Amino acid sequence: MKFAGRHIISMKDFSREEIDYILKKAEALEPFARGKGKGSDLLAGKILATLFYEPSTRTRLSFETAMKRLGGDVISIVSTEASSAAKGETLTDTLRVIGGYADAIVLRHSREGAARMAAEISDIPIINAGDGAGHHPTQTLLDLYTIRREGHLEDLSIALIGDLKYGRTVHSLAYALSLYGAEINLVSPEQLRIPLDIKNDLKKRGANVVETAKLSDVISDMDVLYVTRIQKERFPDPSEYHEVVGTYRISTETLRNAKEDMIIMHPLPKADEIDKDVDYTKHARYFKQAFYGIPVRMAILRLVLGDAQ
Repeated sequence: MKFAGRHIISMKDFSREEIDYILKKAEALEPFARGKGKGSDLLAGKILATLFYEPSTRTRLSFETAMKRLGGDVISIVSTEASSAAKGETLTDTLRVIGGYADAIVLRHSREGAARMAAEISDIPIINAGDGAGHHPTQTLLDLYTIRREGHLEDLSIALIGDLKYGRTVHSLAYALSLYGAEINLVSPEQLRIPLDIKNDLKKRGANVVETAKLSDVISDMDVLYVTRIQKERFPDPSEYHEVVGTYRISTETLRNAKEDMIIMHPLPKADEIDKDVDYTKHARYFKQAFYGIPVRMAILRLVLGDAQ
């Protein structure tokens, strides 16, 4: 199974076998992610460039931690203002320059399709860390890893809740879950429904898709609640944001009818869509989920920058 030198752009580019292979590698690397043992030098001498044109905490830091846990080094652009983009340099020129400094690039950009464009011109691997409302494949891989480690991927019933229109994490996750035969419940206000082309594509892939505006309609049957923040920064019209913000709020009362072993996930950051009391329940997994980004991204970097063994 060949991964060396490969671009990581969209979950639509992966087979189920490839996903399972990455998750298996991540599990093997998890002890190193936790800092146990002597550490690893698997990527010693390699340099990763993280280019973030949008804010990030978990994605950027977990990629940088993953690279360092593998013995490699990191160079970074942490904002547009801190780069020559502020002077008018194009993304294309930046990529061509950074391609001479590093062995792979992790790119986050506000423009949907930016990562795919970058892959077309780059001589080194591009790893998409989020492109506008498009895709976020490494978030999906850590989400799948979380579901597998904390629950089960087979015969899964999951509710994707909140901003399904602009939420790149749910777009990527829905595509991946279609490979596992999951029942995908799309819970959102009408204004934030998942784009029709994505829903139709999921159905063509054989996914069992259910759409509703009421979480109460489905919560008792769910294995996973995947809650998302309604993203103010994605709305072209602020008044549209104010119409839908606060539509869903997960509280301990909400969970009264949930399965005992149901888990709650969130790509973070969270605002007020999950009550703080929920953080201390047996259902909350979002902080573990954030940690799992390290072994999963270690696996991705190891495979892309090393070999498939």
